[in-house]
Amino acid sequence: MHALTESVRRHPLPWYFGVTFFLSWAAIVVAVLAVTGGLSPTPEQFQLTVPVTVPAMLLGPAAASLVLTGIVSGRAGYRDLWSRLRVWRVDRRWYLFALLVAPVTLAVPVLVLWLFSLDYAPRFVTEPDKAGTILMALAIGLAAGFLEEIGWTGFAIPKARQHYSVLWTGLLVGVLWGVWHFFVSYWGGGGTNGGVPLAIFMSLWVVSVLVGQLTAYRVLMVWVYEHTGSVLVAALMHASLAAFQFILNPLTPGVPQQVYPWGQAAATWVAVAAVALTSRGEMTGRRRFLPINVRSHHRAPHRRR
Repeated sequence: MHALTESVRRHPLPWYFGVTFFLSWAAIVVAVLAVTGGLSPTPEQFQLTVPVTVPAMLLGPAAASLVLTGIVSGRAGYRDLWSRLRVWRVDRRWYLFALLVAPVTLAVPVLVLWLFSLDYAPRFVTEPDKAGTILMALAIGLAAGFLEEIGWTGFAIPKARQHYSVLWTGLLVGVLWGVWHFFVSYWGGGGTNGGVPLAIFMSLWVVSVLVGQLTAYRVLMVWVYEHTGSVLVAALMHASLAAFQFILNPLTPGVPQQVYPWGQAAATWVAVAAVALTSRGEMTGRRRFLPINVRSHHRAPHRRR
């Protein structure tokens, strides 16, 4: 047990990813097996498991963070995490950016594609219950934002920033964040049972994860966190992405599900490029992020600009 504890303390980042993936993927596989009886459900069958699989999946990052924080830092780590969750007095521009960058980069590609094919009609347009769709989007967004960011931003980002720049931290965590979504992307997106052949799906998916929207969006999230030190703002930024994905992304399974994400990825990378060009080297600088309980001795977090 002592050797295991020492390993976690010396290599917290690999342990975080390993525990997160194990908890989330195991929960999804068990739930799918229990409901459908096999590991090749149709997208329709997979939807039956969503009330179980999604909450179980979301608990993975939070549970991994809380367990590993206790092992690595003890009570001081929990106090630090709690303090970063309560940072809300930041410049309003960070709230505006955190809440608006997702709907803009998501909507533009979908609306352009919709001009050429009805397969790309946004979910909000095709759903008869508009109010219910919005309420469900808010619930999903807030649950995903807070449960996941307790892990990704609460634990993984500060650990990665001890070694990497904002850009490389975002790329590392963003790629693994995309891989973490594999089963939801495969089953929910129509990649199984005739939606899209497995070989085509995998080739598109691997490339989309490496250069995809989640990777680009995570770079932006790390940049915002660098300026705010707020897990709360990161959770709201994540919630905005999840909510507007639910509202705007088309429901048509199969090939359309593999096309519009590329447009969204391109739009998000444009946003990353714009930030990089205007942020005076902040993306690639090696300045290490100071934990909030250390940084507060130099400058109050709510006055950081």
